[in-house]
Amino acid sequence: MEYRELGRTHRTVSVIGLGTWQLGADWGEVNEADALAVLDAAVDSGVTFFDTADVYGDGRSEQLIGTYLAAHPGHSITVATKMGRRQEQLAENYVLENFRAWTDRSRRNLGVETLDLVQLHCPPSEVFRSDEVYDALETLVSDEVISNYGFSVETAAQALDAISRPGTATIQIILNAFRLKPLDEVLPSAIAAGVGIIARVPLASGMLSGKYTSATTFAANDHRNYNRDGSAFDVGETFSGVDYETGLAAALEFARLAPAGMSPATAALAWVAQQAGVSSVIPGARNPAQAVNNAAAGSVGHLGAAFDAGVKEIYDRHFRAGIHSRW
Repeated sequence: MEYRELGRTHRTVSVIGLGTWQLGADWGEVNEADALAVLDAAVDSGVTFFDTADVYGDGRSEQLIGTYLAAHPGHSITVATKMGRRQEQLAENYVLENFRAWTDRSRRNLGVETLDLVQLHCPPSEVFRSDEVYDALETLVSDEVISNYGFSVETAAQALDAISRPGTATIQIILNAFRLKPLDEVLPSAIAAGVGIIARVPLASGMLSGKYTSATTFAANDHRNYNRDGSAFDVGETFSGVDYETGLAAALEFARLAPAGMSPATAALAWVAQQAGVSSVIPGARNPAQAVNNAAAGSVGHLGAAFDAGVKEIYDRHFRAGIHSRW
């Protein structure tokens, strides 16, 4: 596993982390024993970075991580959580009083005094331009409630606003072979500013694994079922916002780019991890085998210029016209 500095946190984390949305909700049920087994398998494979949020399973994901941390004193794991979706996402709700309430709850869930990294969870665009928001976050740092803060964003424009602020430690953004816009300005700007990039949805909700077909079905409580039209939250979070059938066709083409003996999922994760400026990639896992397979991407040799050109050609042909300007 390769390890990198996580932006202005000055913490070193595994280049492949673990996203734990699956352990909370919205991807079908995962019982507690299976969830803890996923965390175990990830750490045993070299993962030292967990990403969660206070709304994943209404705190269940945080609580499961807290249980794991308590059982492993002396661990070297960095936990990033997110806040801001416990109330309606209106700019006036992003104030210090709410930040204190949300972070106090997360500290209880995780069983820690100080949160390693707290990210505002895809707030409205005006929040990124509010001096009062940054002042409130700095107050939490001064009070040692949190060590660092960052932002989970939907758009490149939001990322650039946050990167311009000196206290922003990290940006979490969707980056995968079907979502290339962050390569244009966001990653270069983050490198210049010393801001870490956390790449989420790296498999386009699993589509880049090459395992889905037109006949694949998803549980009723799985966002890959109920959010394809964006009725629950930003449609870009589900299959990266691409049309399902178009995505399937492009995923088959992507799979043919993978080197012999390498799964499409491993190639997809390794490609994201190898982009300049990326600190950590956070695929999810619903079972230990997935966690182990994901972590393997952290030690893949460079995929090369031909692979990179193939990714960009697929994107240009299938997706650029439809999604590049949206996010």
